[in-house]
Amino acid sequence: MALTDLIRTLDPRLAQLEQLRSQTRMWDAVIDEQDGRRIRVGDDWLVDWASCNYLGLDLDADVIAAVADHVRRWGTHPGWSRMLGSPRQYVQIEERLAELLGAPDCLVLPTISQIHVAVIPALVQRGTVFVESLAHKTVYDGCLHARGLGATLERFRSGDLTQLEEQLRRSAVGPRLVCLDGVNSMTGNLPDLPAYAALCREYEAVLYVDDAHGFGVIGERRPDESSPYGARGNGIVRHLGLGYEDLVLVGGFSKAYSSLLAFLTVPTSVKNYLKVTAPTYLYSGPSPFASLASVLAGMDVNERRGEDLRAHLYRLTRRLLDHVDALGVVTLNTDGTPIVELPIARDRDLVDVADVLWRRGLFVTLAPYPGVPRDNVGFRIQVTAAHTEEQLEHLMAVLADLAADGTLRARDR
Repeated sequence: MALTDLIRTLDPRLAQLEQLRSQTRMWDAVIDEQDGRRIRVGDDWLVDWASCNYLGLDLDADVIAAVADHVRRWGTHPGWSRMLGSPRQYVQIEERLAELLGAPDCLVLPTISQIHVAVIPALVQRGTVFVESLAHKTVYDGCLHARGLGATLERFRSGDLTQLEEQLRRSAVGPRLVCLDGVNSMTGNLPDLPAYAALCREYEAVLYVDDAHGFGVIGERRPDESSPYGARGNGIVRHLGLGYEDLVLVGGFSKAYSSLLAFLTVPTSVKNYLKVTAPTYLYSGPSPFASLASVLAGMDVNERRGEDLRAHLYRLTRRLLDHVDALGVVTLNTDGTPIVELPIARDRDLVDVADVLWRRGLFVTLAPYPGVPRDNVGFRIQVTAAHTEEQLEHLMAVLADLAADGTLRARDR
């Protein structure tokens, strides 16, 4: 009885999420089958616009073949914590990743969440950590853990460099860490990273950037790039022409590369420090060999065909954003990345909207309160290189109908 009584203690905001979970099929769905970017839930086939597999490598024949061969040779899972030993694949990935990013060195762990909860406390110690108000929940969780271990925690409004500077100016002497998103997971937009980097240099703070949704999609700018996303998919730091001095870039392979692995960029001396201070390095289970294989194979695909994949991804995204603009409805995306959030009209119910989308054959990411501010409640579309032009046409037709009947929030005229 004590366990079931916990439900009655839920924060009212979380109770709204539980209500949403119980009322719509678009939340906590059990997916029975996948065919390209189509999924089957029970008897219903839907086009999947909720996947974060931006490059479509989860369906790539070369990657799938590499996994099968790798598992035959290595088995399914390493038997050691990384404190004891790391399979050669870890070293290969870290070396190739450092070259791709142009970083001094890299350390990989299974997930970004594991990185945040271990690395943020290790870097800030008993100093001060400043976290952006719109930073991903897992970044904030890492900052909360740091506070529990003795750090001071302060939040600042997203994009408000004046507020952050005031907080840095009056902060106590000691390690200072400024944490924010790269490509934002909700809006798809990029921060003014050069301005943040300059401010952190002025106040001798370390800038800590979670670019989970940028890595693999955006990259260095060069004349022969296949789209405005840039080349190589090597993340926001290279995309904006910055370096890694006093900047930690965190990213993951679970989005664009469709693999269970994550990384951070650090000097080798800091990497070795984390190997003896980060609990999720010392004691956590490692990624399975299938994930390590898919990362290595994905890097090969990125070298051979990555620019074509990003060009296709950009074309689809650009068509979608132009269509949304022509409909006169609101989207939070202003930077053209493949994350397109669409708030619904304030008089519409998200459960009803989800039901309409389901009946029209679309599976999307719902954006309910308190996950987003009340004014931004709606749904999010994630475009991938595995989507087809026909699937995009269908999506745009549905959005046109939703705009016509007033479901999508209209832009102020």
